[in-house]
Amino acid sequence: MTEIPYKIYLSENDLPRYWYNVRADMKNKPAPLLNPKTHKPCTEDELSEIFCRELAKQELNETDRFIDIPTEVRDFYKMYRPAPLTRAYCLEKKLGTPAHIYYKFEGNNTSGSHKLNSAIAQAYYAKKQGLKGVTTETGAGQWGTAMAMACAYLDLDCIVYQVRCSYEQKPHRREVIRTYGAKAIPSPSMETEIGRKINAEFPGCTGSLGCAISEAVETATRQPGYRYVLGSVLSQVLLHQTIIGLEAKVAMDKYGIKPDIIIGCAGGGSNLGGLISPFMGEKLRGEADYEFIAVEPASCPSLTRGVFAYDYCDTGCVCPLQKMYTLGSSFMPSANHSGGLRYHGMSSILSQLYDDGLMKARSVEQTEVFAAAELFCRTEGTLPAPESSHAIKVAIDEALKCKETGEVKTILFGLTGTGYFDMKAYAAFNDGTMTDYVPTDEEIQKSVAKIPQI
Repeated sequence: MTEIPYKIYLSENDLPRYWYNVRADMKNKPAPLLNPKTHKPCTEDELSEIFCRELAKQELNETDRFIDIPTEVRDFYKMYRPAPLTRAYCLEKKLGTPAHIYYKFEGNNTSGSHKLNSAIAQAYYAKKQGLKGVTTETGAGQWGTAMAMACAYLDLDCIVYQVRCSYEQKPHRREVIRTYGAKAIPSPSMETEIGRKINAEFPGCTGSLGCAISEAVETATRQPGYRYVLGSVLSQVLLHQTIIGLEAKVAMDKYGIKPDIIIGCAGGGSNLGGLISPFMGEKLRGEADYEFIAVEPASCPSLTRGVFAYDYCDTGCVCPLQKMYTLGSSFMPSANHSGGLRYHGMSSILSQLYDDGLMKARSVEQTEVFAAAELFCRTEGTLPAPESSHAIKVAIDEALKCKETGEVKTILFGLTGTGYFDMKAYAAFNDGTMTDYVPTDEEIQKSVAKIPQI
């Protein structure tokens, strides 16, 4: 199966029937996850103590190029997929650029983002395994909303640890999570041992994804019939998100369009990885060439200022260690508004591709991101999520370069979701009270110094 081109794996409505596993085409495979106690590569049985068994298998699979999308998951996808691929004619005209700008829009579902693509898959495997429920974390709230929605669909219990500043900034996002029947808990909380420890060490802590992950894992492993599900970073999540890139490539191929530059926002890396994977596969196999750009916040710059090393995926140091670009698991990012990008590390797949020089990375500051978001909103009519707007910012930058040089390049970027729950952030930008924060070298070095020496 792995040697057959992906195109034949499409249904009659161009909805992929398989996810694409880019690791199968990588010469330099991502380093294995390590057991946090033994520092030896994690086995399927060890990972299955935290994750569903089938997800543990997917996490370790480096050889199968294509992995079946279960019929039940595909039936769910049909509610909102294929997602639109749109050319930004109005933005192009406003910029006066010869560039052709396309975006893959993932916000046309109730959860408002791409996160639902993996949420329904992970919930399905939990249900199939006969579990009672799942625990998870959420930064900006998109993942928590998606997981609550998927669990409601499959009648599973769902406990969401929401980063505290997001919990407080976005009460309506929190209420959507609760409306779907899930429990939303601000993190760090006093309900877990790790939460109490973090609160004691960092009084008044506004939280981080690393903190919330630790709490969710602790809760899952101490309650029979529960497993932990993750919204980004891990290879299994990036795998599910490849439906984005597969659909985008099918649509572009159908009209004879080849992107020169592919851009995505990068927090943990699943949406960017999902978008670029089919194109990256072609580059890895020597079939085509593309320029890939990961865009991250200057306030949490794991790729552009982090180190490539084994580190804990969570602040409590209970999850497996992953070799990735990291700022250190103890790094406490600024409580900026792009909560979905507020993570100390990066996908091991993307980290390896970046280290191999197959992908570029840029960091951008918050106020310029929101300026790009408002320009996009006023020209294209969609209010973008702050996370997505990082990609918009760099897409605009690349289009303006074309204006200067006269080159006609085709730019594809991922519009990961809508920003209708982010109006407090938009208000701060419009009121002129939004500020930029860039951590000092000393702040980063303080957390990097705590990375385990492996």
